[in-house]
Amino acid sequence: MTVESSALYDIPGPKALARHRLYGGIALLAIAALIGWIVYMLFHTHQFTAAKWTAFQYEGVQDLLLRGLANTLKAFGWTVLFALPFGALFAVGRLSDHRVVRALSTLVVEFFRAMPVLVMIFFIFVALKVAPLWALVAGLVFYNGSVLAEVFRAGVLAVLKGQREAAFALGLRKYQVMAYVLVPQAARAMLPAIISQLVVALKDTSLGFLITYEEFLHAGKLIATNLDYDLPFIPVVMVIAPVYIGMCLLLSWFAHWVERRSRRSPSARGGAPVAPAEVSMGLPPSARP
Repeated sequence: MTVESSALYDIPGPKALARHRLYGGIALLAIAALIGWIVYMLFHTHQFTAAKWTAFQYEGVQDLLLRGLANTLKAFGWTVLFALPFGALFAVGRLSDHRVVRALSTLVVEFFRAMPVLVMIFFIFVALKVAPLWALVAGLVFYNGSVLAEVFRAGVLAVLKGQREAAFALGLRKYQVMAYVLVPQAARAMLPAIISQLVVALKDTSLGFLITYEEFLHAGKLIATNLDYDLPFIPVVMVIAPVYIGMCLLLSWFAHWVERRSRRSPSARGGAPVAPAEVSMGLPPSARP
């Protein structure tokens, strides 16, 4: 069995491989010990007693959690619906050739990126007297939309300069160059950052409980602070945390699925063959000369 050489690091020899295995074994033992200690402390503090888990058997508690989860998804859905166009609009503004438009777009993006999300949510809720749902959504849209604007702008600027020049040489207008050439090529590179920011937006919906919005974390707080259920703080965390993790993993899976579909060639989708230059620029049939 031959080992391929690498220009980045030396190939480990037998002693180095044995040392790496030793370090890996020690790390696994340390992780196992940490997990064992956590489980021991949970049992030691009586977190798995029936009294702390009885609450989840009641239909009213289950309905409360389901309503909270539905409200979380509602806030997240409205945030995505408005944040993506917000980010796209101000990304175009920052890429504009007009100095005034570019300056105003930069001011808006930088202001909302620098402003803490919680401060914006509280200001909209308290000072403007907006309903809890829309105060939460507005704060999340302003912040996440501003971050997405920078993601979109960076993705467009990352496309090779020659693609833009070739598109202009074909006689396309600027909006056609943006829509048919730059954005389709930048979308694949931007997708991981977009999904990561959407995961942040999903987790930030939990800030709604601070303004009495009845989302998932707020429902868990009501259960955890109930004396009738022996204050089940840890059981509530053990129920709510996997749900949040599962939703974030579902978003990541969706991103990978979209990326796989975007990699398919036109022939795989049954499209007609086109010239190589037109394929590399990503032009639709209507925009090809």
